Amino acid sequence: MDDDKPVLEQVTDAVSTAATATTEAVKTVAKKVRKAAKKVAKKVMPKKAKKAKKAKKAKKAAKKSAKKSTKKSAKKSKKAAKKVAKKVAKKSRKKKAKKAKR
Repeated sequence: MDDDKPVLEQVTDAVSTAATATTEAVKTVAKKVRKAAKKVAKKVMPKKAKKAKKAKKAKKAAKKSAKKSTKKSAKKSKKAAKKVAKKVAKKSRKKKAKKAKR
């Protein structure tokens, strides 16, 4: 931790980094879900006549699962950001207490 930076600035930095990490995680999860949905769609489509219907269903399923996973990862990142903010605040309080004792 920096003694030069104010606590509020440190907390905002921590939260913004957590948010950035979340967006990156969401992007990678979405890519993986899409890839998996494509594989499933290829295996499920033996006939060309039914191809369009099943592709739409697979696409919807992929979108739903992507939405769910993004919501979950967003919740996790929010929790992580809160934890980081709490830790930063706690450390700064400890430092201030040590300085006060001196």
